[in-house]
Amino acid sequence: MAENPNKSKPAAGLPEPPAEIVVAPEIEEHEIEEKVKSKKSIIISILIALAAGISLAMLPTPSGLSPQGHKFLALLVTVIILWVSEAIPVGVTALIVGGGLILFKIQPTSKAWEAYASPAVMFVLMIMMFGVILNEAGVAKRILHGILKVAGTNVKKLSFFVAISATILSTVFHDATITIILIFSFLPVFAAMGITPQKSTNLSKFFILLIALSASAGGFGTLLGGGRGPVMVEVLAKVTGYEMGFMEFAIRNFPLAILTAITSWVVVYLIMPPKVKEIPASIATEKLPPMTGKQKGVIAAFAFAFALWSVTDLTKIHYSVIAVVALTLVFGFKLVSFKTVISKFPWETWIVFGAGYSLGVAMLDTGAGKWIAMQFLPMLEGKSWIIVFFGAGLLGAVMSSFMSNAAATALILPVTIPMAQNLGIPEAAVALSAPIATSFIMLVIGCPPTLIAYGTGYFSQLDFIKVAIPWAIACLIVVAIGAGLYWPLTAWPDLPLLGIR
Repeated sequence: MAENPNKSKPAAGLPEPPAEIVVAPEIEEHEIEEKVKSKKSIIISILIALAAGISLAMLPTPSGLSPQGHKFLALLVTVIILWVSEAIPVGVTALIVGGGLILFKIQPTSKAWEAYASPAVMFVLMIMMFGVILNEAGVAKRILHGILKVAGTNVKKLSFFVAISATILSTVFHDATITIILIFSFLPVFAAMGITPQKSTNLSKFFILLIALSASAGGFGTLLGGGRGPVMVEVLAKVTGYEMGFMEFAIRNFPLAILTAITSWVVVYLIMPPKVKEIPASIATEKLPPMTGKQKGVIAAFAFAFALWSVTDLTKIHYSVIAVVALTLVFGFKLVSFKTVISKFPWETWIVFGAGYSLGVAMLDTGAGKWIAMQFLPMLEGKSWIIVFFGAGLLGAVMSSFMSNAAATALILPVTIPMAQNLGIPEAAVALSAPIATSFIMLVIGCPPTLIAYGTGYFSQLDFIKVAIPWAIACLIVVAIGAGLYWPLTAWPDLPLLGIR
């Protein structure tokens, strides 16, 4: 049998496509996209990035901004343009971040590279290993079959189910974990349909972006969903003495998380509409062999990790330690080969996350983040609480696109809480905008779910921005209106409905 000319090598960590790839008839030829960049476009993108950074650096340092903060912003602009244009490999740009912070004396050498191996970055490394393990053990395919049995093969119904599930699960489990499980469960679908990272379609882009964004949008639903919630509760208590408990946080936020799940599905579907209407029935009806002992072992190890993650508030065990335990069980009992996982691990994506974390630390240390906040937030003085909520949220979404959402939350709250006090607005209402809005990032580097999705190779950073910016703004509008209608009906009688007195 002749070799299919469309066959290409899958990206690291992705399932091998079948020996004979046949592109499904539902996929139109014009939907297939080849990722090709000319040398001319690469040179132009690099020159634009350098020109933008140098121009910004040559401007007078603004009042209130430190010289290091000024140089940081110039480097940040350069790096963002290089990342978005993908003029050079994104992993190389990620290394330029550490080198640039040192070269321009923005950060000490040790601190510039230290963030690349921070606890959060190492946790992402281990979570990404989980995805490779799920695929190698054959567990991902079984999860997919379970999803298809519940939701069916209709793309609209299936994707809506996936969006709601990703968001709800991410309110109680880490959004990166949920992203890994769902994305790697869907990769066999694309492989079976002949869709590869090199020949991605709207179907693959739609599902992968939807899973990542829906998972990110759910992290604020409860205090278990991520670090931003506990940080907000801690800062609020220190500044005001108001202690928000677990149930109050969940009652206020969980209903809003459901709204963001629906919003995520609508926005991604409108911007990246899949032309395929049904998943091939053969995928859903395929009979799987009995579960092997190794598959049961992998499931048991991950279930053990999930159980421990859900009680970290009680055990005080760091989530990265729990991930280490799960990986030790998997590799110690030789359920999956460690060498295989290492060979298929998307290292570039992980390095990019480390660079993003390093940028976030530098933004805090140089005072650039606080300076940006102080330029923006005074514009909200005298506005209704719903406008302040939306404005503070917009700043949070922008900030968390360059740093961890917990760090962005800690940066914004010392500015927004006093503002709420001066305006006579319940501080907790404005403070909650931080953990909510920092879930809505606008750049790939902003959070683990989006970087995990990008690591599959099925979409470009321009694809992501085209979806993420409208998505973030739409989610902010929806949660602002939702909070404006819902919160005044709860135990906050001082909040006028929709901010109208």
